[in-house]
Amino acid sequence: MEIKINRSLIRLEQGDITTQKVDAIVNAANQRLAGGGGVDGAIHRAGGPEIMAACRKYDGCPTGTAVITTGGRLPAKYVIHTVGPVYKNGKAGEPELLRSAYLSSLTLADENNITALAFPSISTGVYGYPIEAASRIALQTVADYIKGETRIGKVIFVLFSAGDLAVYRAVLDGLCSSFPETGDNE
Repeated sequence: MEIKINRSLIRLEQGDITTQKVDAIVNAANQRLAGGGGVDGAIHRAGGPEIMAACRKYDGCPTGTAVITTGGRLPAKYVIHTVGPVYKNGKAGEPELLRSAYLSSLTLADENNITALAFPSISTGVYGYPIEAASRIALQTVADYIKGETRIGKVIFVLFSAGDLAVYRAVLDGLCSSFPETGDNE
């Protein structure tokens, strides 16, 4: 499924983010940028030690912010590492921090002339953020961002499971009605 907003495209697909042929992929990292499980571990394994070496140049990454490194051996030239919040109850600033993680990644992409990037579903794995609430924040934040001036022409949400993809599709279908300027959507 994809929608067009202004000159930019948002696409949803199920797959492996490490195989995406885009300028940058986004990593759901931890604050220490130390690698880990899930998407983070997969990116570090596929990209090789160059990514970890580049991460060591930073003094961590606070929740809601992002940093950029080489893509190492990945098809993507860059990895944007962002830290989403650990979900507690939805009332401890989690929505704002998750929104900030997406915005920081998009801003960093623009600052580095990245025109195509791929996101995972940030914070919905071991950090426990409910997928429906997280997908609403993710899709609305990206849609709002690309309505403005941006170099970004394509944003792909790469979801690991068919269930996650179905949730993102349902949320995107609901949001489409609020995007009167969208082009042909499939």
